[in-house]
Amino acid sequence: MPTVLVCDPIAEEGLAVLEGRARVVDVCELGHGQLRDAVGEADALIVRSGTRVDAELIGAASRLRVIARAGVGVDNIDVDAATRRGIAVVNTPTGNTIAAAEHTIAMMLALSRRIPAADAALKSGRWAKSEATGRQLFRKTLGIVGLGKIGAEVAKRARAFDMSVLAHDPYVPDDVAAELGAEPVPLQDLLGRSDVVSLHAALTEESRHMIGAEELALMRPGALLVNCARGSLVDEEALVAALREGRLGGAALDVFETEPRPDPELVGLPNVVATPHVAASTHEAQALVAREAADQVLEVLAGAPPRWPVNVPALSAEEMDAIGPFLPLAESLGAVQAALLSGPPSAATLYLKTDAPEEHVGIVSGHFLAGLLQRLGDEPVNYVNAPLIAAERGLRTGHGVPADSRGYSQFVETLVLDRVGQNIVAGALLDRGQARIVEIAGFGLDLVPRQTVLLIWNARPDRPGFVGTVGRILGDARINILGIQVGREVIDGLGLMAVSVAERVNSEVREQISGLPGVQRLEPVEFGG
Repeated sequence: MPTVLVCDPIAEEGLAVLEGRARVVDVCELGHGQLRDAVGEADALIVRSGTRVDAELIGAASRLRVIARAGVGVDNIDVDAATRRGIAVVNTPTGNTIAAAEHTIAMMLALSRRIPAADAALKSGRWAKSEATGRQLFRKTLGIVGLGKIGAEVAKRARAFDMSVLAHDPYVPDDVAAELGAEPVPLQDLLGRSDVVSLHAALTEESRHMIGAEELALMRPGALLVNCARGSLVDEEALVAALREGRLGGAALDVFETEPRPDPELVGLPNVVATPHVAASTHEAQALVAREAADQVLEVLAGAPPRWPVNVPALSAEEMDAIGPFLPLAESLGAVQAALLSGPPSAATLYLKTDAPEEHVGIVSGHFLAGLLQRLGDEPVNYVNAPLIAAERGLRTGHGVPADSRGYSQFVETLVLDRVGQNIVAGALLDRGQARIVEIAGFGLDLVPRQTVLLIWNARPDRPGFVGTVGRILGDARINILGIQVGREVIDGLGLMAVSVAERVNSEVREQISGLPGVQRLEPVEFGG
């Protein structure tokens, strides 16, 4: 039987899955050095957040085939080191869906019925009945921002209160929202019409501080804000101001910009209900993630693909030589396509010219879909589950051979269709596998996909000094420029400039650039690396 090291305490339900099918060794009490000595006999590790699985530990694990995280986050695992060793890293992203949805409803009720204040008053000896008068959820309007798995479950539960549900998620088709009984609306309409606004969006550079002073001002006087998703979706300074002014009725928060030490001014306000990031912390959720982690360990050890892989599964050395360089390039092309979208994508196709076997084109296509989809929702996406998620969203996918490889021997072209039209983004591998993006929506470039790139469409591409002005704005913000590419074409009166920078560009700097004369559009693309 394979040997499974359980490095952090997990629910008994997970251990029961392994019983009789693996030799389970409890190493929860071992320090890092002791664990390094013990890991050589392990075929699998099961961890939570307490165990640090670094490159040193992975290097000592000569038999290790899978690391399972009983939970979502893998910050404590060196995924790159595991990938290089051909070790699958898996997590359990669906186990907390119901727990998080229920906590969201509980926070709505606690805030609207003033339950924490009433409880505190009674325990202090005061019968504060009049102070505890609250409001019903019955027939109120709930606005859900982000209609992924958790947002969808919240929508279902809100209907039990006879609430009207509005939803804003630009990457979920209208018919999917309608099936949940939700009316799809723009964000501004949702904020202006909702009695309760609940956030369930993924945290990206674009969604960071998506609820700021301007958005809070659009909300109904006395409306409630609930955030059980990511703290940085909300500008907490603006939220404190809105709560102090009395424009908002209150906020219920399970997540914060700084954890585990949230802003004491925010959590101390009388119209705030706060919990310490416990939306997923139920006995049932912990039991489920333990079972899911154990199930995946057994599946991977039996040779089956994992349900929720975090990294690239191992390929042979020959296969990796043929296809490996295409994988990050394909994901980069997907990231650019996501930035170009004007609404939910309806079709996505990848065309590949390479000497790799035909059956590997699907792997490259999966990485492209992962690059596209992981920026459009709140659920983990990788090349294995990307086709399934695409199908769930009604996205038609395909792959084939390009009609024109433009003189490149290693070439990949992607086409994505949305409600406005189609965009083509293409890339190539040069000598020694060097990846380049060679076309973005008709503009020819020679762009290295790394770190952050600002795509800037300018109606006055030949205006002297424009490049220098952009450089000055970035320089004033202490943002290092890695390179500038200017498209060779002018399309519909617009030129395209791609500015590669060494770090993320905040919204204030992007607004300065967007405000320059002639700038029609600016889209940041995060590549990493």
